[in-house]
Amino acid sequence: MASTHLLDTQTLSILKRTTQYFNTQQQQAYLVGGSLRNILLGEPCSDWDIVIEGDAHKLARRLADTLGGFYAHLHEKASRVIIKHDPSDIILDISPLNGRTIEEDLLRRDFTINAIAAPLDEVVQYIEGDTDQSGIGRPQASPLHLIDPLQGLQDLQAHRLRAVDETIFQHDPLRMLRAVRLKMRYHLNIDLHTQELIKRDAPLLPTVAAERIHDELYAILEPGGATARLHFLDQLGLLTVLIPEFTAARDMRQPNPHYWDVLQHSLETVTALEQLAHTLETSSPNNGPISISENITQIQNILYEAEQQGIFSFAALTAPRMKMAALLHDIGKPPTYTLGEDGAVHFYNHPQVAVPLVQQIMRRLSASTQDRRLAQLVAAHHMRPGQLGQETIVTPRAIRRYFVDLGPTGILVAIFSLADHLATLGPLQPSGDAWERHLSVVRLLLTCYIRERESILPPRLLSPEELMRRLKLEPGPIVGQLLEAIAEAQAEGTIHSKEEALWFAEEQLEHS
Repeated sequence: MASTHLLDTQTLSILKRTTQYFNTQQQQAYLVGGSLRNILLGEPCSDWDIVIEGDAHKLARRLADTLGGFYAHLHEKASRVIIKHDPSDIILDISPLNGRTIEEDLLRRDFTINAIAAPLDEVVQYIEGDTDQSGIGRPQASPLHLIDPLQGLQDLQAHRLRAVDETIFQHDPLRMLRAVRLKMRYHLNIDLHTQELIKRDAPLLPTVAAERIHDELYAILEPGGATARLHFLDQLGLLTVLIPEFTAARDMRQPNPHYWDVLQHSLETVTALEQLAHTLETSSPNNGPISISENITQIQNILYEAEQQGIFSFAALTAPRMKMAALLHDIGKPPTYTLGEDGAVHFYNHPQVAVPLVQQIMRRLSASTQDRRLAQLVAAHHMRPGQLGQETIVTPRAIRRYFVDLGPTGILVAIFSLADHLATLGPLQPSGDAWERHLSVVRLLLTCYIRERESILPPRLLSPEELMRRLKLEPGPIVGQLLEAIAEAQAEGTIHSKEEALWFAEEQLEHS
């Protein structure tokens, strides 16, 4: 179960000096929570949770001075000591006992696997004594005496996540999201009673500060396989508590060729995005539905060029904010659902209706301005590349307008539109003219923006000030309209100089 844990010499030295410091202060210090759990699992650890009996603020401040680190006041009781270290800082979180004894403290924690403690000096000896053999059930040169009132070690060995008591989610509802993150991170099974507690207390989640929810949700989304975790959130009743706008999407059928209902399609689009990103970055189908075609290879090559230009990164395709955008892209469908006289389902204008809903949801989740903007652009424009594929000819004007509206985000939206296409088909293989046309349009869009940008977004021939001066115009909307018309004519190759631009603008004014 466990793997070898090896600490670098500086971290081990810091822990030894910390132990010596608390000994000189006649303070019993315990390593607790996730830090000890990771040690037992042989997992890396850079944040060390230490509990002491005395004044945590005063002792932590002196410890920072002793170690040459920085002191930070965390909250009413706890403090943090930060020691600069490469590649990541060493962080010591110092807290007072929550109770009269360490056993009482552990009984007030969240999950049994985090309700284990050990004297800090013993932990240091444990690590130092046999750094090439470590973990549960393996012999140690220096045995570790665990304080484990709730049999958390047994749960850790059984890969089981179990609540300390029936009130843990009422005391801090964020623990419900943390349970899902821990399940993912350490391959745990949440025991059935704990799952029932989460379902019972799920309505309490919105009482948590939005910033805390945001951080846990993004941590859940970040690794691959995010859809399985989103399904689990839904199974526990947490997804629609976080995003109640999805309630009406459940079992809402869609017209052909959609395979899934609206909610399932939204979830599966996240999977399709991950699979497509993997294929484009590695040229490997990854057991997914995408076969490597000439169009896929060309798109991949263009994206590598975009990455070198600094206007795109493959990592951005599967970042948590992009997965949130994928999840929310069809949130405008439930309020636009209509049934025609022939029984056909329609979602008229759902991309436009989605934009304020996405803004509302992302704001509620304390997403950054950039993340909100990305999600809104994906929702508003995800159908455009596919719609261009239905045209006989994709004109330079259409390509230009796409990137005027979206800028470099148009790259992400174009790739996302392919993921949306894949998710529409469900488990079926993409094939036929529609898929190849869609790929061709995305390749054309990316080629024009990444390799031929000046042809669709040429340098401006006239400034607003010069246009107003030469044509004796007052400031107003007409100036922007003329400049946009000039830029489109440039992209189409009908004007090439400042004088031609002025003649063109005069003609536009005469016919307006």
